[in-house]
Amino acid sequence: METSILLSSVWAIPVLAALAALFVPRGNETAAKKIHAVFHGANLVLAVGLLLRFVEEARAAGPVGGTVSRLFFELDRVWIPALNVHYHVGVDGLSMLMIVLTAVVVFAGVFASWGVKTQTREFFMLLDVLAAGVYGTFMSFDLFALFLFYEVAVLPMYLLIGVWGTGRKEYAAMKLTLMLVAGSALLMGGVLALYFGSHLRSFDLNILSQYPFSASFQRVFFPVLFFGFGVLSAVFPFHTWSPDGHASAPTAVSMLHAGVLMKLGGYGVLRVAMYVLPEGAMEWFPWLIVPIAVNVACGPFVAIRQRDLKYITAYSSVSHLGLVLMGLAVCTFTGLKGSALQMISHGLLTGLFFALIGMIYGRTHTRNVDEMGGLMAKMPFLGVAFVLAGFAGLGLPGLSGFVAESTIFVGAFENPSPVVRACTVVAILSIVATAVYVLRAANRMLHGPLPEKFAGLGDAGAPERIAVLLLLVCLFGMGLFPGWMADLLDGSVAPIFNNLHRMVP
Repeated sequence: METSILLSSVWAIPVLAALAALFVPRGNETAAKKIHAVFHGANLVLAVGLLLRFVEEARAAGPVGGTVSRLFFELDRVWIPALNVHYHVGVDGLSMLMIVLTAVVVFAGVFASWGVKTQTREFFMLLDVLAAGVYGTFMSFDLFALFLFYEVAVLPMYLLIGVWGTGRKEYAAMKLTLMLVAGSALLMGGVLALYFGSHLRSFDLNILSQYPFSASFQRVFFPVLFFGFGVLSAVFPFHTWSPDGHASAPTAVSMLHAGVLMKLGGYGVLRVAMYVLPEGAMEWFPWLIVPIAVNVACGPFVAIRQRDLKYITAYSSVSHLGLVLMGLAVCTFTGLKGSALQMISHGLLTGLFFALIGMIYGRTHTRNVDEMGGLMAKMPFLGVAFVLAGFAGLGLPGLSGFVAESTIFVGAFENPSPVVRACTVVAILSIVATAVYVLRAANRMLHGPLPEKFAGLGDAGAPERIAVLLLLVCLFGMGLFPGWMADLLDGSVAPIFNNLHRMVP
């Protein structure tokens, strides 16, 4: 009971931070920032403590078998008796790691946003709401609660971009909101279909995963759930909202958006669509692998044509999130595990990239690489960090990207389908294009003559260095010591994989 209450505290602490901010006098920006640094720092410590406890209990419990997820720190209470809705929270390895990822990115985002001066209190309060929704989604095992937390996480984006964004912020906020609401409408339809179609009148994921939905039901509703979640993962052709949203969002919002919010899409496909409708997944993924491969292959080539640092990173994210979906689509154990690793790796990577871009823009007031040059001489800390982030995006051994991407590619080649293997080869070749845009952007921005207007620029301050170093340590930690993380994911992937193949002769 004690640990289950602590788990629920993870999403409650951001809510408390928002309430505490209400008592901060308007105009006292420093107090609002310090309050959020304390609350989210405490939440990071709590998340890491729960992770350590989880590792201990998971090792003691032994390997996971069967087709039902084994949950730790579980709390299941009736919430709405008339609908059989439960407040059912718990974690397995994937959920626990995603919660820690969220805590890391949110904490770093607070320090990366230290320069926000307009309506600071309201800005951080909306970030709190977004963070609470993400935490709740990752720990919910009742579909009603999961959908509720999912919507709480998505909706603040409109205000965060529309009020604190830059450029065409109103257009980007409206486009993002309309696309995500359309995905939510599909998702709601799929959730209600599961509730009524099972005849169990239950939203519980573990219960629904054992119900024998008919082949025709799965054939119809798996793509509904896939695209409902997939819109948030920018699946082709519903990806166009993502680059505009990233380009207009403030720094911390871009970090949370790309780092954790977009992971809800891939997480939902794995946790809900594939877990509950395995036969539909096996029938549809041989077709869906093609648009997913378009995500992976075309993103880098579009990024090459961009000059805005945020657009470059945004299209890179479309490609890397395509790898998450590719790992799911191959339906092998290794592929599923690689997909989970890619969610974590990409969350750290994009969080770092967008933090650095925001810090550089705050000094140069431009994101156009053609207008920069020689910045390494003025901001060596930020320059070195940008190069390291680029290497992680390339999949350099020793960094998190290599671990995740190589696991996905190995898992993809375990699938004997010629179409899957052809799509995998295309995805691997796209890494060459990734090298082009990463190295070219770094070269133009950091080297060459320094424009006179940048002569007085300074390097990162102390709060910004905290954010960058935290993310860099995590990137290197995952790249150098991936074994324990992969072991934790085995217990999460095994029930879903067993469910996928229980009906396959």
